[in-house]
Amino acid sequence: MALQATVETRRLPSSQALSRIGRAVRSNRKATAGTVLIALFILVALFPGVIAHDSPTLDAYPPHLGLTSAHLLGTTAYGQDMWAQLVWGTRNVLTIAFVVGLATTAIAVLVGIAAAYLGGLWDGSLSVITDVLLVIPLFPLLIVIAGYAHGGGTLVLIVVITATSWSYTARQLRAQALTLRSRDFLEAARVRGERKLYIIVVEVIPTMTSLIVASFLTNALYAVLFASSLQFIGLGDPNTVSWGTMLYWAQNNAALQTGQPMWALAPGACIAALGAAFALLNYAFDEIGNPALRPVRRRPVKQRSVQQGKRHA
Repeated sequence: MALQATVETRRLPSSQALSRIGRAVRSNRKATAGTVLIALFILVALFPGVIAHDSPTLDAYPPHLGLTSAHLLGTTAYGQDMWAQLVWGTRNVLTIAFVVGLATTAIAVLVGIAAAYLGGLWDGSLSVITDVLLVIPLFPLLIVIAGYAHGGGTLVLIVVITATSWSYTARQLRAQALTLRSRDFLEAARVRGERKLYIIVVEVIPTMTSLIVASFLTNALYAVLFASSLQFIGLGDPNTVSWGTMLYWAQNNAALQTGQPMWALAPGACIAALGAAFALLNYAFDEIGNPALRPVRRRPVKQRSVQQGKRHA
C-alpha cells in the first residue's frame, strides 16, 4: 500500500508537468517576452508571402537602392529586395533552430538518461563517447566537417550541428538522472516488474521536463548561432535564402563601406533578437526549475505590517 501511494502521488505531478510549465511561463516576465518574440518569428516564417510580396531571389530591381516605400530596406548590389530576403530567410533559420534543437535534445536524453539509469558498461561506454566530444573544440570541429561538405544546404548543416552538439546536454541530463536513480517512485516501478525502457520513458523523463525544455532552448539558440556563422564564412550553400547568407553576400560586397548598411545590420539584428528570445526563455526555465534563482519580490508595506501585527497578537 505504501508503494502504491508513492506511485500515485508521483504520477500526478508528472502528468501535469506541461500544464505547470505553462502556468509558470505566463507568470514569468522573461518567459512571456521570449514567447512573444518567438511567436512573431514563427508567424513570419509561416506566412512570408503575406509580409514580403517580392521574390527574395528576383534580381529585377535597380541595385544599391536606399530605403523606399517599395523596398523597405533597399536593394542589394545584385538588384534583389533586402526586405524579401530578410522575411523569407526567417523560415530557414527557424527550421534549423527547431530541428537541431529537437534532434540534439532527443539524442542527449537517450544517451544521458540511459547511461545514468542503466549504469555499468552502458554508463562507461556512453560516457566515453560524450567525453570525447566534450574535449574537442566545437566550432573548429564544425568548420572542418562543413568544409568537407562545402556548399551543403540546410540538411547538411542540420546533420553536422546535430552530430556534434549533443554531448554537453547529455552530460547535464546524466548528472540530473543520477540523483533520481534511487528515489522511491523508481523503486516502486522496479518492484512492480516494469521494464527498464518503461521506467526511463514514463517515470524518469517526466520528472526532468523543465531541464529538458531548457536544454532544447539552449540547443536551438546555439543552432542559430552556429548555422549563421557557418553560412557567414561561406561553408553553407550561398544560394540559400537565410540571414547567414545575407551576411555572407554583404561582406563580399563590402556593404558597410558602400553605403548599404542594412544589408548587414538587418540580418544581424534578427539573429540577435531570436537569440535573445531563446535566451530569455532559457533564463525563465532556470528560474522555474530552481527556486533559488527566482527574484525576491517584496510584499507591500501594508501586507507586511498586517502580518507582523498578527504575529504579535
